[in-house]
Formats: sequence, structure tokens, C-alpha cells
Amino acid sequence: MTAAGIRTQEPSDSEELSALRAQFPIITGHPELAYLDSAATAQKPQAVLDAVQAYLTTTNANAGRGTYTWANRTTALVEETRDRVKRFLGDPDPERSAVHFTSGTTEGLRAIARDWLPQLLADGDEIVVPVADHQANISPWLEVRQQLAGQGVRVRVLPMPYQQASGDYDHTALASLAGPRTRFLAVPHVHHVYGGNMNIRRIREAVGPDAVICLDAAQSVGHLPVSVAELDVDFVVFSGHKAMALPGSGAVWARQARGAAFTPGGWPGTPNTAGIASLAAALDWLEAAGPDRIERWTVALAARLTDRLRHLDAYEILGCRTSVAADSPVQQRQGIVTFRHRDIDSGDLGFILFSHGFMVRSDSHCQGSAGEKADSVRVSLHVYNSREEIDRLLSVLATLG
Repeated sequence: MTAAGIRTQEPSDSEELSALRAQFPIITGHPELAYLDSAATAQKPQAVLDAVQAYLTTTNANAGRGTYTWANRTTALVEETRDRVKRFLGDPDPERSAVHFTSGTTEGLRAIARDWLPQLLADGDEIVVPVADHQANISPWLEVRQQLAGQGVRVRVLPMPYQQASGDYDHTALASLAGPRTRFLAVPHVHHVYGGNMNIRRIREAVGPDAVICLDAAQSVGHLPVSVAELDVDFVVFSGHKAMALPGSGAVWARQARGAAFTPGGWPGTPNTAGIASLAAALDWLEAAGPDRIERWTVALAARLTDRLRHLDAYEILGCRTSVAADSPVQQRQGIVTFRHRDIDSGDLGFILFSHGFMVRSDSHCQGSAGEKADSVRVSLHVYNSREEIDRLLSVLATLG
């Protein structure tokens, strides 16, 4: 892992964090349970629930298809939320860029692959694909290669090079791999299994100024600050439900600077207006809470977990081994810690943990073919998690060691 951009301190449950936690009815309503699966979906604060109810009970209508007040308000909501997404991402040129709403990251990536990427590529071009990462960020690009091959256009798919010990990208190898025909890279911002920030700025340095970078931000938007001005990427794709909005909402932000303008194909149909209302409210809530504060808290909790888990010989922590200590000089995990018990099957361990009140994910985590071969348990954290929950989890894990 690269040098840390955020220093880990011992987590302290301050009054401010307790006040944020108190805004999640499903969390406060079940004090006997610890929800540790926010990488799969985040819980919703009361402000988001209220915004959805207010929209559905005062304004609900179709967007762009009526002249009456409710329809006009809904149309305005959709357009205002496009601008809201741009502001949240720190868009330096909002007049040029575009935001298109989707059902989530998977649909957004597929839309780019289906409706935009083929016109960028010519015979002999190359694309870089993260074959050990999320399957949703692998399959669409392989389908593009197959589609173009049927048209006589040969596109080489280059597997993203990895450091075997940590699961991080090998940026030096990437610089040697990429050449003048490397036109497109698909990369995640935060790895959904190892929890590492994949260091997008070093990727840009490795491939140069002309290649298009498509960022899967499913595990970063809503979890840490995301600035497209700093990252210099061309697409940011994220799921609303992982950023405290409703399921079935998400967005593609397109810079519109390298290649043709991105426009999803086909007739757009009726947008998920309730989901868009929830997304606007979620971004407002996240901005008020502070993505930097959320990042500091979840990184600190993850470091507390790995620091103590490393002393339990029965467990193997996946990913970068040099980052497991709380005082590690390298980058800490972004609120995601994945591990295995050396004797207990991960699926069984998931059931055991739930019997003690912990909700974790225990499976293969939808990794690509070059990812982990065995199932594992993933703990993923958010601002509503507490130090006490981590300590209780560690206590239970110790009894199983």
C-alpha cells in the first residue's frame, strides 16, 4: 500500500458522532444488532426517509411529461439533482459535464460499455480491466470486446497488474504495460474486498493524459471525499443505495473532455423520481455530516479491528499485511476489513456471528475470476457504527479462535 493520506487515531465516540448515529431509525431501533454490511448497502438517515415521504405525498408526478405544477416540480427536482451531484463531486467544469441517472453502478458501467465505449475504440486498441475486482466492473468491458470482434474490430483486453501480496495495483508495471494504443481503463476507487484506496492519481500518472479512466465509485461516494478535480477521471459511476439513498438510484458523471459526449442509448423512459429525491437528500445529509469526518471514523474503526484481529492466530486478514497495525505507516483500509477463520467455513462463521447480533457478508463478494478463490467474511463500516460494536465483535471472534 502507498503512504497514508489519512492518519489513524484511536476512535472515540464523540457526541457529534453519537448524534449522527441517532439519525438512523433502523440502527437505533435495533440496539441488539450491529449492522456491519455497509459495502453492500448503507442505511438511511431520517432526513432521507422524510424527503422521500414528502416527495411522494406532495409532488409525485412524471418528469418532463406534463405542464401542471407537480410535473414541473418533479422535472425541476431531477435537473437540480444533476447539479447537486456535480457539486458533491467537486466538478470544476459543470457547464461541460453531464449527469445521467441509473439504477446503480452496474447499470451505469454497462451503459458506458454499451453506448459509449465502442465508438472510442479502433482495431488494435487496448483497454485495461481490473480482473480481480468487482464483477460488475469486468463483464461489461469483456462484452464490448466480444461485440466489436463480431464487427471485425480487434480490441486487446489487458489485465490490470496487481501486487500479489497486498491486492493493490502495481503502478510501476501499469506504466510499462500501457502504451499509445491504451485507450480506456476501468478501475475502482476503493476495493470492495481489501478496502484499499486504489490510488487513482498514480494510475493517471502511469497511463498519461490521454487515456480515458472510468471510476467505479460504489465504495467511495458517501464514504470519503471524492473530488473529480483532483482525480482527473472521465467517468464516475456510483450507486445511490450505498450512499444512503434508496435502492434503484445511482448516477453516471461524465466529464465530456476525452472522446465523444456520453449519452445513454434508447428511449429514457420514466426516471426513478423517488430515488432521485432520496439521492438529493442523501447528498445534502452527507455533505452536512462531512465526508472527511466519515472517512476518519471508518478508517479508525477498521484499524482498531485489524490491529486486534492480527493477534488472533485463527484468522487470516486479506489484503495488505503491512497495514493491519493501528499505527501502520502505510494507507489504512477505508472502512472495509475482510478475513477468514483458518478452521471455520466463512459461511458458517457468518451464521455464528449473526447469532451474536452481527450482520456481516460471508461469501465470495462477487469478485472476478482473478480474485480470491475461497469465501471470506467482510466487515464494512459507516458513520453509524461504534467502537463498542467493534470491541464486541472482537470478543466473539476471540472465543472462536
